[in-house]
Amino acid sequence: MNAFDTGRACALAVTGGRELARHAARFGELFPAAAFDAGLYTSLGLASAFGSPWATAGELRAINRASLLVFAADRLIDHEAGTREDVAALVADCLSDAPGGPAGAFAADLRAMLDTTPDLGSTWHDQLGRMLTAMAREWEWSRADRPPAVEEYLANAGSCGAYFVAVSHWIATGQVSSPAAVELLRPAGEAVQRYLRLLNDLATHHREKAYGDLNAFTLGLTRDEVTGRMAELAREARTLIEPLRDGHPRPAAYLTWQLDYSAGFYGLSDFWATT
Repeated sequence: MNAFDTGRACALAVTGGRELARHAARFGELFPAAAFDAGLYTSLGLASAFGSPWATAGELRAINRASLLVFAADRLIDHEAGTREDVAALVADCLSDAPGGPAGAFAADLRAMLDTTPDLGSTWHDQLGRMLTAMAREWEWSRADRPPAVEEYLANAGSCGAYFVAVSHWIATGQVSSPAAVELLRPAGEAVQRYLRLLNDLATHHREKAYGDLNAFTLGLTRDEVTGRMAELAREARTLIEPLRDGHPRPAAYLTWQLDYSAGFYGLSDFWATT
């Protein structure tokens, strides 16, 4: 990116962050200021703007809101849900056509703005369900007598929401036009997602330890083992992305950017506010 492109992306990020803050205010109890500070909204805006620098502010609205939904659901399940009935109720509300709670209302609002075909609407709903089910499974694991195996944990990486966010973005911007396209991109997207799961663990495990959250380190992996697995996953992801460049150049570029931008970001910061 040249200086002009960088400046444009920064402007998109600022616009996106401000729009997110205004939108979140409509669901006030869902986004307490202690966790959702101005820095979180701006950092989500930066991530989307630099991931798709060709886009307009309107085209980035869905990815920004999808990212924010991931953070809201993650906080509610990890830190507010006291029983599995609480978790199940939240998941059901977010997937409902007639939600009763703020998280479900936020999800329904996002789905409505996508203006999808019926097939892609079902695909989006399915991906939301996969993410929420993975979050619920992680809640169960964190309270179980025995932790999951490492491979089982990585297979549940949908809990970080990365592919849900990508699918929301691709549907909103017309980069996928059928459920088949979403499935074609899935192997690469889920490889990136597994990498991001470990990257997040590496960057935030001290904070998560204080909350009792499950991560690669609580499963017994060392730092060297985590970074080694990340290197393997990055190679796998790049191998899977490469054949997509001709037919799906922007999704391929987005997934590549996810690997590189996220590594740089988490090397110095975190999305969550320090509470």
